[in-house]
Amino acid sequence: MSMIRVTSIFVGVLGMLITTWCPAQDSRTHADLVLQGGRIATVDPELGEVDAIAIKGDRILKVGSILEIANLIGDETMVIELEGKRVIPGFIEGHAHFTGVGQAKMNLDLMNVRNWNEVIEMVAKAVRNAKPGEWIVGRGWHQEKWDSIPADSVEGFPTHHQLSEVSPDNPVHLTHASGHASFANRKAMELAGISGTSPDPEGGDILRDESGEPIGVFREKASGLISRANTGGGTSRRAQFERMDRMIQLASEECLKKGVTSFQDAGSGFATISILAEKAEAGELGVRLWMMIRESNERLKAHIGEAKHYRIGNNFLTVGGLKRSIDGALGSRGAWMLEDYEDKADWRGTETDPVAEVIETSRIAMENGLQMCAHAIGDRANREVLDIFEDYYTRFPDREDLRWRIEHSQHLHPDDIPRFGELGVIASMQGIHCTSDAPWVYKRLGEKRAEEGAYVWQKLMATGAIVTNGTDAPVEDIDPIASYYATVTRRTKDGSVFFPDQCMSRMEALKSYTINCAYAAFEEDIKGSLTPGKLADLVVLSKDILTCPADEIRDAQVLYTIVGGKIVYRK
Repeated sequence: MSMIRVTSIFVGVLGMLITTWCPAQDSRTHADLVLQGGRIATVDPELGEVDAIAIKGDRILKVGSILEIANLIGDETMVIELEGKRVIPGFIEGHAHFTGVGQAKMNLDLMNVRNWNEVIEMVAKAVRNAKPGEWIVGRGWHQEKWDSIPADSVEGFPTHHQLSEVSPDNPVHLTHASGHASFANRKAMELAGISGTSPDPEGGDILRDESGEPIGVFREKASGLISRANTGGGTSRRAQFERMDRMIQLASEECLKKGVTSFQDAGSGFATISILAEKAEAGELGVRLWMMIRESNERLKAHIGEAKHYRIGNNFLTVGGLKRSIDGALGSRGAWMLEDYEDKADWRGTETDPVAEVIETSRIAMENGLQMCAHAIGDRANREVLDIFEDYYTRFPDREDLRWRIEHSQHLHPDDIPRFGELGVIASMQGIHCTSDAPWVYKRLGEKRAEEGAYVWQKLMATGAIVTNGTDAPVEDIDPIASYYATVTRRTKDGSVFFPDQCMSRMEALKSYTINCAYAAFEEDIKGSLTPGKLADLVVLSKDILTCPADEIRDAQVLYTIVGGKIVYRK
């Protein structure tokens, strides 16, 4: 028997009784959709939790008790009987890569490989099904998650020799789970012109063995040496557009089935934004997008005007920020630190985008009324960005409530934590990174630095800072339930808890995934809570993640995803 009944109903006796004391209702005020008999968390402090919600068009018409909503039900109203299920505002993915989610579905998925041998097996199988010379592309491997490391590894990374043996004629490019490193075989390096004499590019490095030969691992901006060699096999422009269409479709489907109704895209180029804007205007986007532009300063100056969009396609797309990355990721030792890595002496990470360039991008953001969104993971990187932000805030005191953002804000020096609240800087964080990364945070930083500044949600919130949530997909799965669970438990795969005093409460975590994300994009007036007048974006869950035992949160499933009053996913 269905857990939730959906009917188009006539109100019946109850309705006739209600009309004796309710004012007459014109059919135009009848709701199109009503959900009732559930536990509805509005995330609006004035409304609290209610039993029913009425929707008209793409907006929330009213929330309240079943009796208060009953007179809005007409003959044509669809009614979902919730039977006690939990309803929340639609999850807002606070930082991820939209087309990357779709692209990951089209390539080798290495997220769950247990060791290097499994990677080799997957590539060998792909080679058997590939055309001669065709690129083999994948993403998701992470050497710190493997159950063993090959004997000939360098800094924990395997060398290319096995990969080159199974794919001598097909170039292979496998991106690290973090997106901040990649692996290439000999053929790919040949096509990219990489040899033992190739210099490290600015903002990246080529890992080498004792003899100075590249082992196949490229960190940070060095990964671009390989990706630029992959021209797509000379595919036609039409084929490239078809591939982009497929990415968008797959990304939308993946988001909606997991309850993500809005998506904050952490950096796309002008070409991608143009395609997504066209789809928004045509009503062909299933998920609402808020986007950051990621281009060089020169291209920003030349083309930023044509790329600025505000709530186009009936609130389905806004371009609201500019994105730069001042450092890399901790797992690949690219995070820029104030002190040496615990497990690599004389190494403090990588300054990927030079500070001077980030300063200039910030100026462009200020001039164009856009938010500055800077990727910073290491404590040195976060300090540099906070210094840049504070300088601009000081020089433009009339520009209040800028809501500039630091994307990730993962590892902070204690002295810099209060600055988030003092300046009003958004800490755009990802709960799932905490529990996923925890095992190697100790290795990279040591116990003291880990405790003082790693994923310090409560310390940040105590300063008055807004902390948001997300997954950084395709770095992690887009699933908000998994990230919510990580946020309220900080429980790692082995059952240990990573500094439990920094856990969020259930409601704090829900706000970090709804109204806080809306606020971080200047969209709290139209989304983030189930307030009458806001967009009717909401999710029905199989379990009550606000009250169920913590271990059961992970079992919660999305039963309905509703965007703009329309049921776009039903389990």
